[in-house]
Amino acid sequence: MLLSPQSYPAPLLDTINSPADIRSLSLDELNRLAGEIREIIVKTVSRNGGHLAPSLGVVELTLALHSVFDTPNDKLIWDVGHQSYAHKIITGRREIFSTLRQYKGISGFPKFKESEYDAFETGHSSTSISAALGITLAKHYKNSSNRAIAVIGDGSMTAGIAFEGLNQAGHLDKDLIVILNDNEMSISPNVGALSSFLSRKLSGKTMRRVKDHLVEKLQISDVGENILNILRKSEESFKSFFTPGMLFEAFKFDYIGPIDGHNIADLKETLETVRDNAQGPVLIHVLTQKGKGYEPAEKNPDIFHGLGPFDISSGKPHKTKDGPVTYTQVFGDTMVRLAEKDEKIVAISAAMVSGTGLTTFAKKFPDRLFDVGISEQHAVTFAAGLATEGIKPVVAIYSSFFQRAVDQIIHDICLPNLPVTLAIDRGGVVGDDGPSHHGVFDFSFLRYIPNLVIMAPKDEEELRHMLFTATQHNGPAAVRYPRGGGQNVNLSKHLQKLETGRGELLLEGEDLLLLPIGNRVYPALEAAEGLKKVGISAAVINPRFLKPLDEALICSWADKCGRVVTIEDNARQGGFGSAVLELLSRKGLYGIRTCNLGHPDFFVEHGPQKTLWKNSRIDPPSIIRAAIKLMNRN
Repeated sequence: MLLSPQSYPAPLLDTINSPADIRSLSLDELNRLAGEIREIIVKTVSRNGGHLAPSLGVVELTLALHSVFDTPNDKLIWDVGHQSYAHKIITGRREIFSTLRQYKGISGFPKFKESEYDAFETGHSSTSISAALGITLAKHYKNSSNRAIAVIGDGSMTAGIAFEGLNQAGHLDKDLIVILNDNEMSISPNVGALSSFLSRKLSGKTMRRVKDHLVEKLQISDVGENILNILRKSEESFKSFFTPGMLFEAFKFDYIGPIDGHNIADLKETLETVRDNAQGPVLIHVLTQKGKGYEPAEKNPDIFHGLGPFDISSGKPHKTKDGPVTYTQVFGDTMVRLAEKDEKIVAISAAMVSGTGLTTFAKKFPDRLFDVGISEQHAVTFAAGLATEGIKPVVAIYSSFFQRAVDQIIHDICLPNLPVTLAIDRGGVVGDDGPSHHGVFDFSFLRYIPNLVIMAPKDEEELRHMLFTATQHNGPAAVRYPRGGGQNVNLSKHLQKLETGRGELLLEGEDLLLLPIGNRVYPALEAAEGLKKVGISAAVINPRFLKPLDEALICSWADKCGRVVTIEDNARQGGFGSAVLELLSRKGLYGIRTCNLGHPDFFVEHGPQKTLWKNSRIDPPSIIRAAIKLMNRN
């Protein structure tokens, strides 16, 4: 359990303003500081929400790294970055840590603008080795003796880019340090052969006991000494055979470990040895416990990986007002229903079974759920392979993570026109996780791909019909839906196959056409009611399909009204509004006045969804103002 804040007369943490302040601390003081850091992390995340278990698991490792290395001159790169809370606290952000993930507060991930100690901006996994290698090589060119240290989790090691970095690092043979933080989990429990291999642990204590016993028995004669010399040379090979060292040494890394990631003394000793003596790339295998120090998180690390506000004493989330079912839940329920009717339907997740709503599906159809780990590119091409044999794969991945698989979507699914469904969760802004997790580019990077049908539901009921439509479509189809609750509409008993490329007229009007897509349809209807109060008659169309557009419906009403406002929870550049402008131009409707509403040409920061929609001027009042301006009215 957590240490009590009354355990000490004055918090040691209050004296820590930079890593320099911890380098003179005794071992007892560092362990005391670790307890205080866990206190502030748990208290802050219980109020603000955030990534609790990952950060609790690396507190001692964080202290050891900053104690041994000369940060910020030595560069510390946190893979993914959601385990960087302790790092933030001891690098000058202790007093503002209470603003974590709050609007205008500090980010939940490393940020250049926040601190010189944030050596690289990370939000997605598996990039740390490549980044640290680049930094290492740059320092070599500048004749700098400072180091770059990558801290990467075993879950992140399932991604191909991590091994691309290892391969290049081994070839260049520079003084790169990689810390493998092995807690046997990413977001969901790790899967795959690599995870099983990393779990084959031979403790350092056991190795030392074997070694000491051999030394004692053999140091009694010249012959024994000769044998001992041979064994010393073979010790690393022996250790590598029984541990993951054989894998990393194949990449020409010097492998050290596994060592206890919560023992600061062992950590410091190992890191100091590597700092002072190692030449070439080194990988240190550290064993940690996700959620360390907070019992509920230790017992349920997957639940406490990332969560909203909760009660510290019980670990239970704070009760929220009853609201509509979330789009993710509707997706999961619909997938179960579809799979019950069609045995060819399978689901694919990239280490996000729970996050994408597939938990029930996994329980009911364990042989039809494939969690491929943090490997989005593989997930898409794997789905393509299944589709060539008549299977109907549904690939459920967050919008921002689908960005990693654009090449595979183009070449492996759309070029051969394979019937794969892309279930794009978290489309649009997602809130407190910020720019690395907002899904505001998918319309733009998907709509130019031939053969791909793209749908976006206005509510949770339409999501169900679109999923059914996608799995019945004889070709690639994408269904993009937002984070959070739906519109609390009634869900029908029967699923309906939608006509491809057919939108729906929701409201007739004469003065202008409001053309929203996806989660902006209901705000547009609200705006239309507001415009009516000031004497403006607005038509509203729900296009349903970004591709193909309902050209006849959109063009006829655009021509009739003479003014069009498009609204999307996506970047303006290349998105839905751009598609409409291209359509009007292609049809020769040059005299129509237009206004495109969407996210501007900058990365949207973290904050509540409603605030971000307001800032990007895609909420109802902003739609009303844009319409009035387009009408040349005050």
